[in-house]
Amino acid sequence: MLLVIGVLIVIALIFGPSLWVKFVMRRYSSEKPEMPGTGGELAKHLIERFSLNDVKVEVTELGDHYDPIEKKVRLSKENYESKSLTAIAIAAHEVGHAIQDQQGDRRLAIRTKMVPIIDKVARLSAVIISLSPVIGIITRHPMPFSLLLLLGLSGFIARMMVHAVTLPIEFDASFSKALPLLREGEYISQSNEKAVGHVLRAAALTYVSAALADILNLGRWIVILLRR
Repeated sequence: MLLVIGVLIVIALIFGPSLWVKFVMRRYSSEKPEMPGTGGELAKHLIERFSLNDVKVEVTELGDHYDPIEKKVRLSKENYESKSLTAIAIAAHEVGHAIQDQQGDRRLAIRTKMVPIIDKVARLSAVIISLSPVIGIITRHPMPFSLLLLLGLSGFIARMMVHAVTLPIEFDASFSKALPLLREGEYISQSNEKAVGHVLRAAALTYVSAALADILNLGRWIVILLRR
């Protein structure tokens, strides 16, 4: 019984945040004709308003994000063309990242430098982990197997470092940048402010499920090492 409860808790931790984010995004994705513009139009307006002269807005199929290297706010086609609360909130959130970039946010700069390196480490660690059992069988010695696993775990640890930097950046973009500018610029009504807050919180928590999955994977491999 306890095992079943434990498994359910683990499943809830991994999939719960992701499901909640999707639920919130869908809940407020219906068109609001009274909105003065779409997500894409709002993003372009905010970029002009805050004099983010080098920043462009474009449609992407890779998910809503801000690219600090190419200086582009990228929105999904749905959010770019929609007048929904989700589209407005997401557009403001991504412009919030562009504002962070303009202000020289150290956390964003650190994350930008870390990501390419950590992506390579993560790919290498995945290969190492997949080869660990084979090397252990061939050598018939625990040291190479344990050493390879430890090297493989570096990928999980590296991604966790990115998550640790990313989460504060996301909350700052939502609640120190996007929500105040939407409120002060009267881009949303008071009646919609609570709903937009939910969407902005969901946007900030997008990376939580990935972070939890990495933590659980790291714990699983540590247990494997300790049992050897």
